[in-house]
Amino acid sequence: MQDLTPEQIHEEVKARYGRLAEEFTLDVAATETASACCGSSGEGGCCGADETALFGNLYAADTSWLPAEVTGLSLGCGDPIALAELEPGMTVLDLGSGAGIDCFMAARQVGPTGHVIGVDMTPTMLAKANRNKEKVGLANVEFRLGQIEAMPVADASVDVILSNCVINLSPDKTAVFREAYRVLKPGGRLAVSDIVTLGKFTPEQRADMAAWTGCMTGAEDVADYVGFMRAAGFSNISVRDKNNPDVELADFMKRTDETRVLSARITAKRPARTHLES
Repeated sequence: MQDLTPEQIHEEVKARYGRLAEEFTLDVAATETASACCGSSGEGGCCGADETALFGNLYAADTSWLPAEVTGLSLGCGDPIALAELEPGMTVLDLGSGAGIDCFMAARQVGPTGHVIGVDMTPTMLAKANRNKEKVGLANVEFRLGQIEAMPVADASVDVILSNCVINLSPDKTAVFREAYRVLKPGGRLAVSDIVTLGKFTPEQRADMAAWTGCMTGAEDVADYVGFMRAAGFSNISVRDKNNPDVELADFMKRTDETRVLSARITAKRPARTHLES
């Protein structure tokens, strides 16, 4: 990473998304959000990726009830709500909640007896999310300031974790999945949309902070990503390309010379408590 520390990466990511929140206006929403994740104006997109395939065609559910201040700052790469199997009364945690779109959609599904927590490290995004909460009128949502590598969330308190194109931005995915495992209840579920790769970026590519903060070169090879999850204790891991969902990639261990970038649908479970656990 050419001497870039995790703290420096966090600051770069925070600055980028803080700037997006500050500069957002409804007049430029359509053009800004289309390229916000990658942010490359070059032909072929960031690192040669097809941005439309990665960041387009997101939500299957109706989002027309949400104000443009929410949908216009949807900076995701997939639809974690469709993976989450939410039920009334559940407690849901969204990692990197941004302006709140996935939190608000989850809140509707878990209902007034459920609870949704959004964690984001960017104060400007949190302020926007709280203003959006007032507009949508959902009382069962709260937003907390914090990093996803050290979540301000109690142990074993969450039924489902969501995240949408955020974990790739973290400089320490091991810590993210360790924390995710900690806060999930036994039997809890992880439902994530994220950028992953088949093959690896070069050190020079990973040192490009514009590409990293654009949801690209912080992405990990599928085999490494799954390895981080397994090391944290997760089971029933599934990784599928959003644009080719019939192929399971969780056990794909073949290394390739060419790096292919995917928007992935990722699910996993924290195993239910066993008789050996106190």
